[in-house]
Amino acid sequence: MSSTGEWEVGGWELSRYNRAMRKFDLLTPADAVAKLNAALDAAGYGPARGIAATEVIPTTQARDRVLARDVISPTPMPEFRRSAVDGYAVRADATPGVLRVIGEVRMGEVAPFAIRHGEAALVHTGGNLPEGADAVVMLEDTVPLTLDDRRQAEPGDGSLPAVLVRQWKIQTNKKLAPGDNAIQQGEDVKAGEVVVRAGMRLREQEIGGLLALGITQVEVVRKPRVALIASGDELVPAEAETRPGQVRNINAPMLAALVARNGGEPLDFGILPDARAAFEEAAQRAMREADMVIFMAGSSVGERDFVPDVVNAMGEPGILTHGILFRPGKPTLFAVCNGKPVFGLPGNPISALVTGMLFAMPALWRIQGALNPPQSKFVRAVLAHEVKSPKDLEHWFPVRLEIGDWRLGNEQGSTSPISNLQSLPSAEPISTKSNLIFGLVRADGIACAPIGVDKLTAGTEVEVRLFD
Repeated sequence: MSSTGEWEVGGWELSRYNRAMRKFDLLTPADAVAKLNAALDAAGYGPARGIAATEVIPTTQARDRVLARDVISPTPMPEFRRSAVDGYAVRADATPGVLRVIGEVRMGEVAPFAIRHGEAALVHTGGNLPEGADAVVMLEDTVPLTLDDRRQAEPGDGSLPAVLVRQWKIQTNKKLAPGDNAIQQGEDVKAGEVVVRAGMRLREQEIGGLLALGITQVEVVRKPRVALIASGDELVPAEAETRPGQVRNINAPMLAALVARNGGEPLDFGILPDARAAFEEAAQRAMREADMVIFMAGSSVGERDFVPDVVNAMGEPGILTHGILFRPGKPTLFAVCNGKPVFGLPGNPISALVTGMLFAMPALWRIQGALNPPQSKFVRAVLAHEVKSPKDLEHWFPVRLEIGDWRLGNEQGSTSPISNLQSLPSAEPISTKSNLIFGLVRADGIACAPIGVDKLTAGTEVEVRLFD
């Protein structure tokens, strides 16, 4: 095992790196997150308290954006009384009985007549209820009694052809109460009611509701700008040809995709050389241009790991915790500098992605003021093989889910059976190292061995956090 602390399912060697990390006062992940959230709350962030900058955008483009202000309904919803079924608009006190049908209410129109006792009008689902009607009898609860076809001349000079007028009676044995099968004006929303609160992350249903009220634009929190700062003399751009000793920069593009999916605007700061001046310059620029900062690599304890010193100079209160009881990503750094969250993530791709998902992205939603940030999806599974774990760390490891011959993510065009499970799926641990990204490519999710557990035996039930 190398001194960089690879991530493996089995075994954990205390390298020079791990011994050096002992000098930190390491927090549990939960305690580190609590400390970060408290600092962000003190900086003015939290539910419904996002960054001050806002923008107005079309409602149709507002999926996953955080609403900046309460939306108040300008009208009742629905705006008129509607039928909830196909049937006949009637007066409830005339049922059961024989009713004379006096006409039809066409969709999108207002009836030119009113319903009196003993009368009915054909209506369709969603159609306007005529005056006088207070209930609707379903079509299947009626029996037609008579049908009288007769010709009636159009009013006027008689130049128009005669039209066919159909009049009939129906019988219903159904006793109705006022309001049966009818939707009242304002039954869903009252005029002046707050329909969507500030801080809501807008979903399809909010978008539909707002458009139903005619609200075609909304004021939302501006997307937070997230500075992504990758570093390392060994890094080259992804499009470059590599020489021995060089690796392509994948952390910044991966984190950029993650940031974009979580409501942020990624700012790629390129690749920094292992030089303190470069880190200091990037940090100053990030504090000017970004709302959140993520360093990738440089937060460990090597001679060229400049991030801790640079972060402490970025503003108050500075570093909250450097190092957590967590694998992969023990050297992860949490900070708040002049009101902006700052993270130092490990340079190994798996460590960077997992810590970015579990720690940085919730903070990104917090500075947007989201009341309802996306929730991780979990499925319960049974370990197929034993997993050894460092007892003093919260250990997350990749797994592949299998149900008989079916494997999640490996079947094209098939329906997942997970929602209809009769038995738990099998979780196959994937042995990998934290600098080998395809360990996660082959995985369907990650499972956790909690602090205090040094081994999970085959057959143990675990909660698997699914990748999206």
